[in-house]
Amino acid sequence: MYEPIRTKSVHTMAVAPEVPHRSREEELDIRLAGQLTALLTVTDELHARAVRDAGGTDGAAPDGAALAAAAERIAEQVARLSGGHYPLRAEPSDDSSPSRTEALQQRAHTLAGNALAVATSRGDAAAMALTAERMEAHAAPLRDRDLATA
Repeated sequence: MYEPIRTKSVHTMAVAPEVPHRSREEELDIRLAGQLTALLTVTDELHARAVRDAGGTDGAAPDGAALAAAAERIAEQVARLSGGHYPLRAEPSDDSSPSRTEALQQRAHTLAGNALAVATSRGDAAAMALTAERMEAHAAPLRDRDLATA
């Protein structure tokens, strides 16, 4: 009554080659390295602004020296998570408006919070301590701004 099917159906699953899968820990490492790299970019931008506001010398800007040290610590954590590969560093922008600085402080605070959440999920004590410290450091200027406007 019916003629048998002579070709493979388009609905038949093809044999897929073995796809490499990453473990949960590897995925969390990748996410944490990405969050820290984004935080590093914002930290570098804030460092450049602090140095520029202090007249071009890193030693004259206490915030600049602290931001430079924080950026190095962040870069070391990214390298540790990335198998020893240090992240690329972005050039700071030329926008010197105070609102841009406030936006960068807010962005850094948010990124540090995201990184803290991933580090906590991963159980990485070193990254948790660093990101909590950076959250506090970026929250201080935001609190000072809120107190000044109140």
